[in-house]
This record gives sequence, structure tokens and C-alpha cells, in this order.
Amino acid sequence: MEARISCYLSRYILLLALLMLAACAGDRAHVIRVSVADQRMALYEHGVEVRRFPISTSKFGLGDIPGSNRTPIGTMEIAKKIGASAPVGMKFKSRVPTGEIVPVNAPGRDPIVTRILWLRGLEPRNSNAFSRMIYIHGTPEERTLGSPSSYGCIRMRSNDIVQLFAAVGSGARVVVDTAPLPEPAIAPQVAKGNQASLSQ
Repeated sequence: MEARISCYLSRYILLLALLMLAACAGDRAHVIRVSVADQRMALYEHGVEVRRFPISTSKFGLGDIPGSNRTPIGTMEIAKKIGASAPVGMKFKSRVPTGEIVPVNAPGRDPIVTRILWLRGLEPRNSNAFSRMIYIHGTPEERTLGSPSSYGCIRMRSNDIVQLFAAVGSGARVVVDTAPLPEPAIAPQVAKGNQASLSQ
């Protein structure tokens, strides 16, 4: 009887350890690739491209020096997801919703809105990304997407960041590269306007 209990206990401990390892690994089904050359982002699921989005990287160029306002390149991961229940256009200050909704292309307004995916660098060349508060986030400055116009972060349309936020989990890899995006094996959906929806 004791041997049987010991066997069940061992199996239970092993199962718990496996579940904990899986939780620590995070989202390994998705990879986000950002092309600085294209000012486009591709979302991959199990290695297959499923979506492209227009984005903006920094107007100050590339790099990871603190205070430079540049976009770091290389492999990073989603460290934190912020704003899951916020309405579209919600303004964030220090990652806290302010209660103000900023309309698209509001004149003279350039806040972080809607959702935040906070990035952590995984290489020496982007090791400051987390402390520099480099995010993928929504912007009301949608007219500038498709050209470098940010202050270091990766900007997206509000409706696009809502879809991306829902699709990926913490731990998903984010690769920022200077090369154009590769041609997909199967044509992905391309986000259009504010009504684009992510295929399930």
C-alpha cells in the first residue's frame, strides 16, 4: 500500500514539475518578426505566417543606448502584457490607464494607447530594452504608420494591437531585423483600416 502511494505521489510531483516548466516556457507557438526596412510586422503561428501589420519603429534609428530613443534590434520576448480590458484608445501613463480615450489621429497627441506588450531583450545588443521601457503598443498617430516615427517603441494601430495582444502570450519571441520580411509560403491576411480582424 505504501509503495502504491509513493508511486502516485512521484507521478503527481512529476506532473506538477512538467506543468511548471511549461508555464515558465511561455508562448512558444508564436513569433513576431518586425522588419525595419518594410515598417511591417509579421505574426507567425507554429512557423506559419498568419498576419502582417503596418508598424512604426524609431525615427531616431536603431540601437539600445539608454536615452537614445532608438529601437533595439535582435531577439526579444514579451515580458509583460498590460491593458487587457482597456477600451480602444485608452491612454496609458507609466503603464496605468488614465481614463482618457484618445481618438485616432488626434491633433498634437502622441500617447501610448490601448494595449502594451513590454519587451525584454535576450541578447547583449538589446539587453537594455526592458529597463528602457521598449514596448509594442497602440498609437493614435495612425497616419504615420509605415514610416519610422516612434521614440523607440514599436507602434501599431489600436485595433491591430488588440488582435496581436489576444493572439500572443508572455514569452513569445519578438525579432526586430533590418532585412525585409520573407515572402510567405501562404499569403497572410494583411491588416486594412480599423476593421481588420485576426483569423482564428
